[in-house]
Amino acid sequence: MAEYTILLEGLELRIGLGVHPHERAAPQRVMLDVAMTCAYADAPDDRIDAVVDYDFLRERIHALAAARHIELQETLCDAVAALALADPRVVRVRVRSMKLDIYPDARIGCEIVRERR
Repeated sequence: MAEYTILLEGLELRIGLGVHPHERAAPQRVMLDVAMTCAYADAPDDRIDAVVDYDFLRERIHALAAARHIELQETLCDAVAALALADPRVVRVRVRSMKLDIYPDARIGCEIVRERR
């Protein structure tokens, strides 16, 4: 068994996220970091179809951001984790979201870890 961690870091989105009226008025900037631990039967050879291709995750995250308003960062993180775990080779995922513009002196975020059972 060979394990690799695939990273998608610094994905900046404009997304409807939050419970406050000013957050509902317009999409806001959110940054996502995702780490997917992938398990393969053997070390993959040098072919993209032998590994988890991170393009699928990036595209699905963009579609999720465009689809609806999300109340909580926890909900966003869980949804992204579910997208990653849709590939059976992903055995563990860490998702971190950060609202970039809530405070002038800090970012506010959420981080979760989910594992395949």
